Amino acid sequence: MPEHDIPLAPIDRILHKAGAERVSEEAVIVLRDILESIAYEIATRSVELAKHAGRKTVTAEDIKTVIRILRCIYLSTYV
Repeated sequence: MPEHDIPLAPIDRILHKAGAERVSEEAVIVLRDILESIAYEIATRSVELAKHAGRKTVTAEDIKTVIRILRCIYLSTYV
């Protein structure tokens, strides 16, 4: 079984806070897997950005920049 960085309980709480009365375990697992995948992609690109800038430290600006870039890529695929 692969190791995961995000526990299931917080994902379940988020779904309930969003208004779900009941949530299947499969739904929680799928959302967790998707969120981890997105987080890993953002983290990887943020590290690349920091290294390109000659830094070892990933900053909040690196993450925001990557999200802006990914958002443009995502939107451009549907235009």
